[in-house]
Amino acid sequence: SECGHEEHIFGSGGAQRMADQYGSELLGELPLDMRIRVGADDGVPVVIAEPTATLARTYQTIARRAAARLSLRAQHAASTVLPAVIEA
Repeated sequence: SECGHEEHIFGSGGAQRMADQYGSELLGELPLDMRIRVGADDGVPVVIAEPTATLARTYQTIARRAAARLSLRAQHAASTVLPAVIEA
């Protein structure tokens, strides 16, 4: 494998197919990258160790998408009218 070259060792498109199957949105895909394991073991995630790396940007994009979806869910929940509770 060439440095920086991406190989789809498990095939490609599977995550999107699964998201489609379950009516969900694919927020992103993370490659198999040794820096993920090293960062987890060392307690320094790649977004801190290498904030401008492509892998870090991938994490940041997924996090922004997740935050946006959670924000939309919170707005929707706040606008939902709940039934009144009547105590006997």
